[in-house]
Amino acid sequence: MDILVVDDEKTVRESTRIALEMDDHYVEAVSSGSVAMLRLKEEDFDLVLIDLNLGEESALDVIPGIQKRHPRTAVVVFTADGTISTVVQAIQAGAMDYLEKPFTPEKLRSVVARAKQWRQLQERIEELETEIFTQSPPPLFESKDACMKETLDLLFRAAATPASILILGESGTGKSIVAGEIHRRSHLQAKPFVTVSCPSLSKELLESELFGHVKGAFTGAIRDRWGKVHAANGGTLFLDEIGELPLDVQPKLLRLLQEREYERLGETKTRHADVRVIAATNRDLKKCLEEGTFREDLYYRLDVISTAIPPLRERPRDLRAFAENYLAFFVAQSRRNLEGYSEEAMTRLMTHQWPGNLRELRNAIERAVILTRGSCIEESDLPSPGAGVAGPDHGEANAIIPGAQVSLETLESDHIRRVVARSENLLQAAEILGIDQATLYRKRKKLGI
Repeated sequence: MDILVVDDEKTVRESTRIALEMDDHYVEAVSSGSVAMLRLKEEDFDLVLIDLNLGEESALDVIPGIQKRHPRTAVVVFTADGTISTVVQAIQAGAMDYLEKPFTPEKLRSVVARAKQWRQLQERIEELETEIFTQSPPPLFESKDACMKETLDLLFRAAATPASILILGESGTGKSIVAGEIHRRSHLQAKPFVTVSCPSLSKELLESELFGHVKGAFTGAIRDRWGKVHAANGGTLFLDEIGELPLDVQPKLLRLLQEREYERLGETKTRHADVRVIAATNRDLKKCLEEGTFREDLYYRLDVISTAIPPLRERPRDLRAFAENYLAFFVAQSRRNLEGYSEEAMTRLMTHQWPGNLRELRNAIERAVILTRGSCIEESDLPSPGAGVAGPDHGEANAIIPGAQVSLETLESDHIRRVVARSENLLQAAEILGIDQATLYRKRKKLGI
């Protein structure tokens, strides 16, 4: 945690700082409430430990200002006067706990642990408030598609283990949502779930985001910082789009996975972290191995449990369920009285390729609910059915509509893929296609299905 110690006694400040730093916390110590407020304007701290009596100042006058500016910062007061009235005053002012002087390192450690739990609770409340504010439809984790059922079953069975999980799939298929659900179904559900978006930062900043840094490690590093690995300690670290992870950072991630060790940027001290790693990418990592942009040893360390989430166009039964779920949600949100989809609108939904998958479907239905003039969603309210779909990495057109300008092989490949996805097993798929299982096997092998 990042901790600010406020006490007018130098010996107390220094002894408290040393004790906290021994437990790997980042600590700053100041002598007055006014200096503390200046530091809080410049930086965010997880916890403020403040003496109740600061010479001519009183913590009871400082705490409300801290709470107003930083409502998620935990405040704990030091006091040599541990009477009930003093404690009540501190709590009423906004403190979440108190520590009676003199205190032992064990008591200090205990109150810091409670403050950390309080902080995590505030963050969870904020997450829930954000979910309510953004008003997203609840995710669906039940599938009518045989392939998706198998995928979810594998992932949720693996949730209870400490194994690393690699989730593959096109952009917008819900990989991050599934990763969050894996965490919620695991033994770590009460622990942190921390996300790092690998493509969003430069190599240096991404390394700092992951592992942290010390003051002066690079230009702009004006103070020590803990990284996401430290924040996720004991819980789950979700690495989104890990295929974009810079090659120079990959050995450090491999070390974390294998040895549970890491070092902050600019620091030689080895630190330990117990994190469960879930990674996701829309890239073909095997192709990245061939191109030399992804380490083979890291790939196999991540690939303990791996599976691909099928794109929405290969899950027509799920597509219908998602469309109805989104419609019900946005109708309730907009307070419109819509009866559903017209037959033509549903046909368009089922024939559109949805290259953006769930993300595109959600946006299309939200727009249709807002703009439709009738009593139901009409065909004209929805996107025109595309002639093809861009794949996640190559952008080749794979048309599925009969009569489109595509080869018979492409049309056959898409048809077989859809039938297999809808079928309970390969025997049923072969019967629907009018071929035997051996022929289906050969065709799937030839077409790469």
